Amino acid sequence: MQSKTLLKKSSFALLSVCLVGSAIAADVKLGVAAALTGPAAKYGIAIKNGFTLAADEVNAKGGVNGNKLALVVEDEQGKKEEAITVFKKLIFQDKVLLVFGPTLSNSAFAADPIANSAHVVAFGTSNTADGITAMGPFTFRNSVMEADVLPVTTRVAVKHFGIKKVAVIYGNDDAFTKSGYEVFKATLEKQKIIVTGTETYAKGDVDFKAQLTKIKGGNPDAIVCSCLAEEAANIMLQTRTLGMKQPFIGGNGLNSPKLFEISKKAGDDTVMGSPWSSENATPANKAFMTAYKAKFGSDPDQFAAQAYDALHIVAAALANVKLSGALDKDRVALRDALPAVKIEGATGKFTFRKAPAVAGKEVGYDAQQEATVNIAKNGKFVQLK
Repeated sequence: MQSKTLLKKSSFALLSVCLVGSAIAADVKLGVAAALTGPAAKYGIAIKNGFTLAADEVNAKGGVNGNKLALVVEDEQGKKEEAITVFKKLIFQDKVLLVFGPTLSNSAFAADPIANSAHVVAFGTSNTADGITAMGPFTFRNSVMEADVLPVTTRVAVKHFGIKKVAVIYGNDDAFTKSGYEVFKATLEKQKIIVTGTETYAKGDVDFKAQLTKIKGGNPDAIVCSCLAEEAANIMLQTRTLGMKQPFIGGNGLNSPKLFEISKKAGDDTVMGSPWSSENATPANKAFMTAYKAKFGSDPDQFAAQAYDALHIVAAALANVKLSGALDKDRVALRDALPAVKIEGATGKFTFRKAPAVAGKEVGYDAQQEATVNIAKNGKFVQLK
């Protein structure tokens, strides 16, 4: 079964060789486990692009302490079982120093324990579900937790639209959407917002009219959607078909061009919280956006920006590590250097913070970063102030 899986990925094995060059030329190999095919590819391809751009920049300046960075990229297809296979390949066969990814929180819960057992850093750039960094001391992320972002997003949306009551819809079979729902539920209760009804769906559903008809009956002022972009876009289209004009409130799963490719202007007035905005005019973000557009011919998104920053975070940590050539020792040394890193990147000022303590267990590190609240206007997100 494993050999068939690896054969199926032959095209992405070629991509890995192209990025790495050759085993002899590669000074520091960093693994990237990203969803390059399947529904989550709308996030994974942007993530791969962000890593590639950052690695090219670091290497163009001579690398880190004279060592070039080489990316070994594998497609985990947004599936838990594939993420496990890819992590094992990168850690034990390719012998990378660190693994970035996987794309979805569902997959991280499956694969990150492998990295922790092997004493290899698993660095998430798009995993925002609660509990990710509780899996062990080698789990890091620069993706800001929904628990940090959603309360801010909700407060701003409530004020902007004068919201008194909302309906909620969420995916009940995905770690990210379920975690987002739990945060929204607690937030709405704390902010004393009435919930007229709560509906669920399963990943891959395309017909939401039954749930939306029930939501319409409650006449909410807004719809809270803990969803990934594709399902959210179809939900938005179908609400408009039913004559519903309520704004949406969502998490960073909506922060993808795919949302507007499907929903068009039906997504307008959606409020979404994120650590990144294309309107952030800092020199670091302007340089990132210009370089990304020049290299890939399209505008970046949040997921590209977080991957880009993650590579620079690791490069900053490596600058303080004297690599010994003993892989096990160097993996731990990189892990020990990461918590002290502070940068100002495309997503703004970034530092790590220790994850909340779990009795009898070592934990990893979360992102310490401020949220930006955005609103969709004319098919794109702009800052809501």
